[in-house]
Amino acid sequence: MELLAEVHRRDGYPENWPERPGDWLARPSLFAAWVAELEGRIVGHVGLSDGGAEDRAPGLWSRRAGVPVEATAVLSRLFVSPAVRGRGVGALLMERAAGEARRRGRHPVLDVLTSDTSAVALYERLGWTLLDTVDQRWSPTETVTVHCYAAPAAPGPERPAPSGP
Repeated sequence: MELLAEVHRRDGYPENWPERPGDWLARPSLFAAWVAELEGRIVGHVGLSDGGAEDRAPGLWSRRAGVPVEATAVLSRLFVSPAVRGRGVGALLMERAAGEARRRGRHPVLDVLTSDTSAVALYERLGWTLLDTVDQRWSPTETVTVHCYAAPAAPGPERPAPSGP
């Protein structure tokens, strides 16, 4: 929670500070999470979850790929300590989460606020595909604009074999 609070103070992530940060990190749809540690200190976090009603990327990928929404996994709650940014921690966390999604037979996707330009830059640098930019309703009085991304095709042997003749 300390790292999340530090990131929120510095960057405003999450946009709305949760009343119960532990519950926010461990949302009910979460099925895996990782932390990055450096010299005994947690310096990053990422989660992997089923898509919820608020997530737009799973539906976009589902329609584009012609697969059920359940064939996606949402990368979420990615944050890295400001003290270690630029050292590949975010990329490693994303790689680990995306690999686990693929191991489970799911395609990794995510939604990100359009205003989170450093996260957008990371996703694009890692080859994630912009699916669309859409409005997302967070509450009856709050709507935000998000970019929806899908991970690139799995490298090497993880890529499914082509089907058909």
